[in-house]
Amino acid sequence: MLSLVSLFTDMASEMLYPVMPIFLKSIGFSVLFIGLLEGIAEAIAGLSKGYFGKLSDARGERVPFVRWGYALSAISKPLLAVSVFPLWIFLARTIDRLGKGIRTGARDAMLSAEATTETKARIFGLHRAMDTAGAFVGPSLALLFLYFYPERYQILFLVAFAPGVAAVFLTFLLKEKSQTKIESASVSLFSFVKYWKDSNPSYKKLVSGLLFFALINSSDVFLLLKLKESGLSDVQLIGAYIFYNLVYALIAYPAGALADRWGFKKTLLVGLLLFTLVYGGMSLNESGWWFGFLFLMYGIYSACTESIAKAWITNISRKKETATAVGTYTAFQSICTLIASAGAGLVWFSLGSTFLFFATAILTGLVILYFLITKI
Repeated sequence: MLSLVSLFTDMASEMLYPVMPIFLKSIGFSVLFIGLLEGIAEAIAGLSKGYFGKLSDARGERVPFVRWGYALSAISKPLLAVSVFPLWIFLARTIDRLGKGIRTGARDAMLSAEATTETKARIFGLHRAMDTAGAFVGPSLALLFLYFYPERYQILFLVAFAPGVAAVFLTFLLKEKSQTKIESASVSLFSFVKYWKDSNPSYKKLVSGLLFFALINSSDVFLLLKLKESGLSDVQLIGAYIFYNLVYALIAYPAGALADRWGFKKTLLVGLLLFTLVYGGMSLNESGWWFGFLFLMYGIYSACTESIAKAWITNISRKKETATAVGTYTAFQSICTLIASAGAGLVWFSLGSTFLFFATAILTGLVILYFLITKI
């Protein structure tokens, strides 16, 4: 049920994601401002992930957080169609990301509760596969819509509201399992930081490496802007993003099954190596077929990292604090994304896209080295 909810939500969100940078540029946003907008929205979401993850564990509840989180994301879609005023666009994007922040820790804790230690990665992989299937269907529908109604972006925002509503409806079919209430005191916005101080060494080592990577891994918006800069049409750009999500969806579950058998670290390292190749490749060539190959590799990279990292985190954290563990990681990750995206926009603006992608590839090599020499 959680996978179906994610499928419909991502169908709605990903109808808009590849269109957003095009839309924002069409209403006068610069690359620097786009990077800042995405980064701030993600940082706000990140802080809420830490807070609401901790609150979910404290209250011993999951479903209300999941339900409200998906509801806010659904509401944000039609808001984008109301106005092109920058502050309003920022508000709509923030509501969408806040919804993600509210639901993430509780949802991942529910997924973890349905798995054993030996099946954790494939459970998260299955959810990711369904989630990303929505990210394949959504842009496909957006592509079809824009073929018949070119540049009618605001109407598309209204269309994206429908699958979002379907997702919210499905959350009412979720059943709450009894959870242990771990504290009665109120939870402050930054109380999740205390979890970092009290967490075990393995958690700190793993999350430190993941956050190091997050500091250099800017928003995927910059990949799409690179395609646009290289002369690809809107249809080709969205097509590349659809292809990426198709690969991601098809590989996510097999990658999870592989990680359960082969090991989380080895699978994650394969993903990071592919990321290095993709970003290095983006700085070397600008042909359409080359971009197609890179987006194939990028889909495999995503399948080998995101759900694997979360499964690994839930395996080394205490069961009653699963939402806090995931929320703490994703909170710090989103703050790092703010820095990475704002920095990427500044580097692109000052030194150009080629330098940005090449530098990112080099720095990712350091992340790979960290995981190779660190025992977790």
